[in-house]
Amino acid sequence: MNKVTEMFGSKVFNSATMKERLPKEAYKAVQNAIKNGKRLDLNVADVVANSMKDWAIENGATHFTHWFQPMTGVTAEKHDSFISPTDDGHIIMEFKGKELVQGEPDASSFPSGGLRATFEARGYTAWDPTSFAFIKGKTLCIPTAFCSYGGEALDKKTPLLRSMEAINKQALRVLKLFGNNATSVKTTVGPEQEYFLIDKEMFDKRPDLLYTGRTLFGAKPPKGQELDDHYFGTIKSRVAAFMNELNEELWKLGILAKTEHNEVAPAQHELAPIFATTNIATDHNQLTMELMQRIAKKHGMVCLLHEKPFAGVNGSGKHNNWSISTSDGVNLLEPGETPHENAQFLLFLCAVIKAVDDYQDLLRISVASAGNDHRLGANEAPPAVVSMFLGDELTEILESIASDSSYDSKEKVQMKIGVHVLPRFPKDTTDRNRTSPFAFTGNKFEFRMLGSSASVSGANIVLNTIVAESLKQFADELEGKENFNDALHELIKRVIKEHKRIIFNGNGYDDAWLAEAEKRGLLNLKSTPDCLPFYNSEKNKKLFTDHKVLSPSELDARYEIKIEALTMVDMVNKDILPAIADFIKALSDSINSKKAAVSTAECKYEEKIISRLSTLSGIIYDRCEALDKSLIGAMDSEDALKTAVYYKDTVFKAMNELRLSVDEAEVITNRKYWPYPGYGELLFSVR
Repeated sequence: MNKVTEMFGSKVFNSATMKERLPKEAYKAVQNAIKNGKRLDLNVADVVANSMKDWAIENGATHFTHWFQPMTGVTAEKHDSFISPTDDGHIIMEFKGKELVQGEPDASSFPSGGLRATFEARGYTAWDPTSFAFIKGKTLCIPTAFCSYGGEALDKKTPLLRSMEAINKQALRVLKLFGNNATSVKTTVGPEQEYFLIDKEMFDKRPDLLYTGRTLFGAKPPKGQELDDHYFGTIKSRVAAFMNELNEELWKLGILAKTEHNEVAPAQHELAPIFATTNIATDHNQLTMELMQRIAKKHGMVCLLHEKPFAGVNGSGKHNNWSISTSDGVNLLEPGETPHENAQFLLFLCAVIKAVDDYQDLLRISVASAGNDHRLGANEAPPAVVSMFLGDELTEILESIASDSSYDSKEKVQMKIGVHVLPRFPKDTTDRNRTSPFAFTGNKFEFRMLGSSASVSGANIVLNTIVAESLKQFADELEGKENFNDALHELIKRVIKEHKRIIFNGNGYDDAWLAEAEKRGLLNLKSTPDCLPFYNSEKNKKLFTDHKVLSPSELDARYEIKIEALTMVDMVNKDILPAIADFIKALSDSINSKKAAVSTAECKYEEKIISRLSTLSGIIYDRCEALDKSLIGAMDSEDALKTAVYYKDTVFKAMNELRLSVDEAEVITNRKYWPYPGYGELLFSVR
């Protein structure tokens, strides 16, 4: 199977396969479920299950699993074989509709935030027919939602599907006012995935990478990313082989892997897919991360998805390209040739502007994690302040509406490069802004704050729900108005005036912007603990409950934090301090040997290094003790928020101080004695 067209989707029970294998009525019923959200009759599910089983077995599968996404941020699966015993001691291969539609995994051991006690084990998985089943290895994987015995969502997919229903309902109300008869509205997402590839042999020698996914210590190498020669550079042969295999496996699963390139930092790369419906794009991104890690090992490498695996070089994000489209493929965020005359586009644009301003806290919370705290605000990521970039043209259009002044439409300018042989092409009316957290990029918004290891579900649950709320308010106001056009104009005008503070087209890295943002009343939530108090505010609880996306108990359950301090203490005590002591001894032995041979021999190098390392080892020991004690102090509070703040203010501070002294010691310790591969070996070992 060498042709990509033949390969694509070959491991997916997609619409084409269904049409070929299912009876006509069963196929229609499944399509109705996919397109219109209609429930499948159990008799139809039996037919689908049997056909799915036959197809899977033909493609080498022996087992099936309900593939779901608990609140761990990764996927989960429990495998069952297709075999069933017969009376004569043999087996048949069997798969029933009930097994397709519903599963019952143990719900007691997954994170639930108190929704389930450990003795309450029952949970349910429910088939999501809008996301196609696929084969992974020898297992038929059925994408499902996961809920408790009481019906509470224990996963990331259930609230995502609810949020998609919410924005569909409110968007259809607004479209009806414009005479648009669309039958459904869906959000679409294209998540760009950044990642690092390092040599597995080097990885295995680093306990910090092994246990936490990032380096807790490490001095800068002589060469880093200063020359920017890695960005879009020639892809190294081992990396190219990895990318080729990754593409093939993704294409077999129907994942639209499109663009690949070297990123800014050494050993950093990016993969970008074509847009897909949000819940499918979420499933595909989870599979992409899993395959990246598995295939990298086959090529003698390890794929790092941590947001900041190396200090001093760019971290990794996941740019969430988000848009809204109707059932007939019309992009509701497409400005058209004359956006100032496109009232429907302007209203949907205003819905997003209002949503981002009203719920900037929720958007920041949706990307909050211990890993992402290391990345946001640095020069490779947006600042922690949420703002929107619209570009000059759209900003001028909105200003003219707000001030009731005329707008002179800009004509397309031909791009002149100054070389006659090169073709001319129309120049975009505005530049791009890489520092903006939430940037309009032509017919979609790019939410750039997500961390590379995160599930995209959280951010899109928030995006869908907050925009649904704006659209609901718009529909409530406009429905039944005698003069719709006048009411529409006044609504757009008012929204622009009330929410223009969120629009910023300048440099997000400039300190002056942070001061300006504070004047505008925008939030600057620098860390996850800073975000947590906003999570369960009455405003946010009301939003999720009004749109039936998350219940109050489901919201309360979504508190979580993780820390790497124990690994630091272990590395220092077991490896780093003994290594420094060994090197000091070697230097001392060198002095004694020199003096024994020539009593007046110069030993300045050895003496200075011994003196500094002796001082540093004392500092390291004291700081390690302080970190250890700070961890004991973290156990004193049972309050999640107080514990998180304590980690931020006390534990993280102790970790950073310890790292500074260890990294200084690494620089002056002979490489032969240092217990771990340094940054230079980690970042430049893959060829």
